[in-house]
Amino acid sequence: MATPRAMGLLPWIVLVLFAVRAAGFYLPGVAPADFQRKDILMVKVNKLTSVKTQLPYSYYSLPYCQPEAIIDSAENLGEVLRGDRIENSAYVFEMREHQQCSIVCKKKLSEKEASELKGKIEDEYKVNMILDNLPLVVPVKRFGQEDFITYHLGFRVGMKGHYAGSNEEKYFIHNHLSFLVKYHKDAESDLARIVGFEVNPFSVKHEYEGEWNGNKTRLTTCDPHLKRSVVNSENPHEVEANSEIIFTFDVEFKESDVKWASRWDTYLLMADDQIHWFSIVNSLMIVLFLSGMVAMIMLRTLYRDISQYNQLETQEEAQEETGWKLVHGDVFRPPTNSDLLCVYVGTGVQFSGMILVTMLFAVLGFLSPSNRGGLMTAMLLVWVLMGLTAGYSSARLYKMFKGTEWKKITLKTAFLFPGVVFVIFFFLNALIWGEKSSGAVPFTTMFALVFLWFGISVPLVYVGSYIGFRKPAIEDPVKTNKIPRQIPEQAWYMNPTFSVLIGGILPFGAVFIELFFILSSIWLHQFYYIFGFLFLVFIILIITCAEITIVLCYFQLCSEDYHWWWRSYLTSGSSALYLFLYATFYFFTKLAITKPVSGILYFGYMLIASYAFFVLTGTIGFYACFWFTRLIYSSVKID
Repeated sequence: MATPRAMGLLPWIVLVLFAVRAAGFYLPGVAPADFQRKDILMVKVNKLTSVKTQLPYSYYSLPYCQPEAIIDSAENLGEVLRGDRIENSAYVFEMREHQQCSIVCKKKLSEKEASELKGKIEDEYKVNMILDNLPLVVPVKRFGQEDFITYHLGFRVGMKGHYAGSNEEKYFIHNHLSFLVKYHKDAESDLARIVGFEVNPFSVKHEYEGEWNGNKTRLTTCDPHLKRSVVNSENPHEVEANSEIIFTFDVEFKESDVKWASRWDTYLLMADDQIHWFSIVNSLMIVLFLSGMVAMIMLRTLYRDISQYNQLETQEEAQEETGWKLVHGDVFRPPTNSDLLCVYVGTGVQFSGMILVTMLFAVLGFLSPSNRGGLMTAMLLVWVLMGLTAGYSSARLYKMFKGTEWKKITLKTAFLFPGVVFVIFFFLNALIWGEKSSGAVPFTTMFALVFLWFGISVPLVYVGSYIGFRKPAIEDPVKTNKIPRQIPEQAWYMNPTFSVLIGGILPFGAVFIELFFILSSIWLHQFYYIFGFLFLVFIILIITCAEITIVLCYFQLCSEDYHWWWRSYLTSGSSALYLFLYATFYFFTKLAITKPVSGILYFGYMLIASYAFFVLTGTIGFYACFWFTRLIYSSVKID
């Protein structure tokens, strides 16, 4: 019989399991339902995507064949935010049963439907399908390398070009799909699992004998009696108003040596991984070398300074103090706008915790690429739970600055960064909704986001602030003078703006190569799953931000400028400026976006990413300088 304590734990266990499932985790060895063997294979359809517009649309927004009842698949929070709309389709296969020249349906285009089709073909939209949780790919042979095949996600809605010597550019729809399903058969039984899903699309103006008789109609443009259908693609189907389109498909099943556990390797290795790995290793070696040089110089210089200062004290020489020891009475003076600094530091701790925990789960393999939206859902849930650390960190720093109104700092921490991001996100979502795109976040999902913010994150920030403010205040290693010391005139290279901009170059240099692949995965719809390298780059980023900020802080204190609080945050945080500039460069060199709305979406989301990167790197630099200043001023003798 269950004990009262066990019964009390039951709601929490259910809540944890629900959160784990919503985040997209699954236990190793336990496969989702779609992974099981089925004799009847139902192809699902996902959103229509385009790298030219970045606006996803529902599959059935175009005049495609529909099943008797359209059923939406269950979607997690991340899928909805990504714009995924997974539904069933009229394409149904039987396992290991070849089908040739199967008719799906016949559609007569209205003027509006023909116009929409032409628009989607013009914007190079792709159709995305799913079979047994595997996305559909199109095999493409590289020019001059016939043996090397790359795979592109989804197939084009159609194509445009000149036909039959006409000078007018015309639009043609891909209405015949030639599927290839690869399966791996178990050696001990006759069971088989799907390990590949490919397609070759064709545009065919189908013709038939006699009257239309639905799926039993005999087409003259393809032969259903051959092993694999041969379609007459020399006469493509032009998109015209009032024209009839016959949608057909054939499917061939082919046994493969690829095991089910390795079936995602094709998708995860679509990019040229040799260049990727070489670039990453090269970047890491350079950053590690620079970090070692910086660390060696700092250790030698600091050791000499501290030995010299302590030696002068023991000899009781009446020499005037110089360098960073001279400002010991002002170095821990609270900065201007100390409340805002506390808020940003707390938010940065929250962001750092979210990235570390999410990346750790990804490296350990708990975030499968087969579970769409799992990564984004996990990031949101971990961000909300990390509100506890945000409140604690901001309250601790606020109390050190002799602050007393901890509730005010709690509200600022809970609302400043999420509020700015939510306003930008709401504006961008309104633009997407105005374009009638499936990427627009529904009202129910928006309500769920607000609930996570106000119902979980804000209370956790409050609890963290309460705990942090009850702790004893952090004591400074030296006393602060009542009257501020006058700062001497600084050299041009110690100008705050110049030193801040210089400080952001090295941290950005540690991540910019990896940033290229991350941007490609987001805006060019490619898979990114090398989280091991990403985690290593993140560690290098932390080390680089800390060391460059410490070096510039040391030079600043040596020139008798004790205003280091905000500058330490901005020095490493300025790498976000270079990230945004690189995103602008990427927009004009790698993307083919033409619509103004799509451009606004790109720069809006990259602004959010740069803002988050500023908070993250700024906090790392601040805590590095905070630890450094306390260490050096506690190591010298002060009267």
